[in-house]
Amino acid sequence: MKNKTFWIGFVVIFVLLQAMNFLLHGVVLDPAYQKLTTVFRAQEAMMAMMPWMWISGAVLMFLFAHIFTLGREGKGAAEGARYGVLMGLFYSVPMAIDQHVVYPVPADIAVIWAIAGVLSFTICGVVFAAIYKPAD
Repeated sequence: MKNKTFWIGFVVIFVLLQAMNFLLHGVVLDPAYQKLTTVFRAQEAMMAMMPWMWISGAVLMFLFAHIFTLGREGKGAAEGARYGVLMGLFYSVPMAIDQHVVYPVPADIAVIWAIAGVLSFTICGVVFAAIYKPAD
């Protein structure tokens, strides 16, 4: 059974990831995405499907947090950062490459996705490591 700090940490990193994704995709990359309207769904359709993205993000962050607890060594922020980098490399880099291969998305956007993903996971790892305290 997960303790209170697990659930608080999970909620915090889920909200944090959503905020970072909004800043990246909704603000920073929006001008680039506007040039790729034939690649992406219409804004209205995407907004209608947004709950599925939130569910996906919640599952991702739950597993991220859960896996951290399985191998936690109690080394604080450095451990969280190392874990975040590894998970970012594991998840974000292959995802960005695959998206670039499958869809006509420019390579520079795929590189930004990969780098931003690793940074986002690193930040989430540090934050979760700071919040989570195992039950004794």
